[in-house]
Amino acid sequence: MAMNDKSSIQSLCQAITARARAGGADAVEVVYRESAHLSAKVRLGAPELLEEAGSRALGLRVFRGQRVAVAQSSDLSEAGQGRLVADALELLTCAEEDPYAGAPPAEWLETNPDPSALELDDASLSTMDGATCIAHAIEAESGALKLDKRVDNSDGATFTRVRGLSALATSQGFFGLSQGSQASVAVSPVISDEGGKKRAGSHWDASRFFGDLAPMASVGAEAARRTLAKLGARRVPTQTAPVIFDPEAARSLLSLLASCVNGSSIWRKSSYLVDRIGTQVASPLVTIVDDPFVRRGPGSRAWDGEGVPSVRNVVVEAGKLATYLTDSYAARRLGHAKSTANASRGGASVGVGVTNFRLEPGQGTLDDLVAATPKGLLVTDMMGFGFNAVTGDFSRGASGFWIENGAIAYPVSEVTVSLNLDALLKSIDAVAGDLDTRSSLMSPSFRVPAMTIAGGE
Repeated sequence: MAMNDKSSIQSLCQAITARARAGGADAVEVVYRESAHLSAKVRLGAPELLEEAGSRALGLRVFRGQRVAVAQSSDLSEAGQGRLVADALELLTCAEEDPYAGAPPAEWLETNPDPSALELDDASLSTMDGATCIAHAIEAESGALKLDKRVDNSDGATFTRVRGLSALATSQGFFGLSQGSQASVAVSPVISDEGGKKRAGSHWDASRFFGDLAPMASVGAEAARRTLAKLGARRVPTQTAPVIFDPEAARSLLSLLASCVNGSSIWRKSSYLVDRIGTQVASPLVTIVDDPFVRRGPGSRAWDGEGVPSVRNVVVEAGKLATYLTDSYAARRLGHAKSTANASRGGASVGVGVTNFRLEPGQGTLDDLVAATPKGLLVTDMMGFGFNAVTGDFSRGASGFWIENGAIAYPVSEVTVSLNLDALLKSIDAVAGDLDTRSSLMSPSFRVPAMTIAGGE
C-alpha cells in the first residue's frame, strides 16, 4: 500500500481547517483516514473468497459557540472538500446549544506526537499478495484437518492483512499522523458427534506484525483440539457451583465492565457504577488498567481521538474503582479537570473508548485453577447477550467443561451462568497468569466461587 506522505496530508487538513474557519467555525478538527485490506478464505483446501478493498475518507468536526456538528466524505476532490465543509457548517446552524460542547483546550493537546516507539506498523504486510494470503489460509486449515481423522469437515480458514493510516489536525495547532497494521488468521473445523450432530469450534490469532503470529498450522491444530474436546457435550443439573472463565470468556466479562466505567455511561446514569469512585467494585485480587503504551499492542496509540496525549489509567486498583474513562465532553459533564485521553473517533464523531484494557495477571496457569477446584464449570465459550448495565444483572448462555476432583470430567453445553456483575467481580478468588493479549480487551483466567448454573432439571 502506497501511503500518502505526511506533508501532503497535513496540507490537505490545514486547507480544510482554513475553509471551515473562514466559514464561521470557532474551532475545527479534521480527520484523514486511508486503509488497504486483503482477505483470503479457503475451505477444504480450496479458495472460496479473495477480497481486496481500499478506502480514503475525511471527517470534520466543527464548533461555533456551544454548538457542534460533524460531517464526513470519501470524495477528496476540491469540490468534495468544499461540500464537506459546507455540509458541516450548515449542520451547525441546525444544532442545539449544549453547555458542555467544545473542543479540548489547546493546553491539553500533544505538542510533539511521535508514535514510532509503539511499533504499530508492519510495512512488509503491503507486499503480501493474494496468493500468499491463500497459502497461509490453506496451511492453517491443513493443520486442523491433519491433526485427527475425525476432523473431516470445515467451515473454512481465513487469513487477513490490513494496513492503515490516520491523521488528526485541529485549529488549535495539533497535527499527528499514525500508521498501523494487523495480520490475523482464524480456523473453524467441524466434527460429527453422536447422532449426526455437528460440533463446530474455532481458534484464531492476531497481531500487528506478521512475525508475531503463531505458525499457521499450529493455529489450525489448536482449533481442531478445541473442537474435538466438545464431542459428547451434555448439560448439567441446575445448581450453584464455582465457575472458571478462561481468557476468551473472561474477555467478555471485561468488556461489560469497560462499558460501565465509560464516562458517557456515567453521566447518562446508565451504569451500575455511578457514584462508586473509591469504593470496592471487585476483589482485592483485581487490578485493571487502560494502557495505551503496550509495544505492538492492538489498542496502543500516542494520542487520543482529540489529540490529547495518551495516559496510562488505573481503572480498578486492588478492587477499588479509581477512575472513569472520559473524553473532553464526558470530563466536562462529570466536572473533571481534564479528560483521561480516552476519546475515540468513529469517522468524524467522537465518543469514549478504551486502548488496551487489561486485567492484570496473577500467578499460575488455567490448569492450576482447574486442579484447585474440586467441582465446578470451566467456561470457554459464551453466547447471547444478557446484561443490564444499570443494575449489573448478568446471565448468558455458556459451554465448556465440567470439573470433578480437580480434573476435566466431560464437555458441557446448553447451560446458562448468572450472577450480578458487581457480586461476580467482588467474589473472584483466584486470578491466573495466562494473560491473553490478542485483542485490546486483555484478561487472564479467573475463578468465581459460586454462580448459578442453569442446565437440565
